[in-house]
Amino acid sequence: MAKSKALLMIMALSYFTAIANSQVKNIFLLAGQSNMSGLGGVVKNIWDGIVPPECSPNPAILKLDANLQWVEATEPLHADIDVNVTCGIGPGMPFANSLLNKTSCLGIVGLVPCAMAGNKISEWQKGTFLYNQLVMRAKASIVQEYGVIRAMLWYQGESDTMSQSDANSYKEKMQQFFTDLRNDVGIPELLIIQVALASGGKHYTEIVREAQLNPDIANVVTVDAKGLQLQKDNLHLTASSQVLLGHMMVDAFLETILTTTSSINC
Repeated sequence: MAKSKALLMIMALSYFTAIANSQVKNIFLLAGQSNMSGLGGVVKNIWDGIVPPECSPNPAILKLDANLQWVEATEPLHADIDVNVTCGIGPGMPFANSLLNKTSCLGIVGLVPCAMAGNKISEWQKGTFLYNQLVMRAKASIVQEYGVIRAMLWYQGESDTMSQSDANSYKEKMQQFFTDLRNDVGIPELLIIQVALASGGKHYTEIVREAQLNPDIANVVTVDAKGLQLQKDNLHLTASSQVLLGHMMVDAFLETILTTTSSINC
């Protein structure tokens, strides 16, 4: 009896994987550092385990896991990707749930988590580990031609606020990263929705924010996280702030596709 149940479970999982891999997905890349990985609800390296309703699992929301398999997405979304930190709530799940609520014809949303805590923009330049991982995972998400990459959600820059030289070079490196990524994934006009920092180092946060608010590169839309509630470390967004950020990014995405030639076929 136990063997029969185990066999049925394996068959069910195999069936789900086959269906998940064969469905057309609207794919979103998630990259950056810890506020994209999501530390909402994490205090002293312990996640409180609270999942806001806006972050609840949904059969229509999948994620590309560390083994490059499509699985149902659950919080913490980056747990098997950003393995050197304790992940909690990030903007990815509230983004996906809000997107489905506002565009009921969308079908399947595929999230591709790629963020890692504590990195500088220089660590996302072409040829680096993080860059190569991002490109590899992006290509893996569409390898069977069952998905379309709609946008990249990008939240990074806190680590570049600690020195003036890093802050001053941020804009040029950001532009180069976006250009190289678009070329290497074969989407020259890939929409990038980036977040202007809510927090950072002591002196140079505004230099990085200025670069993010004025990216001077086509098809890059910035949402401003300044004013969102931070945790006691004054660096990471609270879980409720991550939910709000996810909604802000959805609004930016939908406004952009309505005002450009981009579209979602329903």
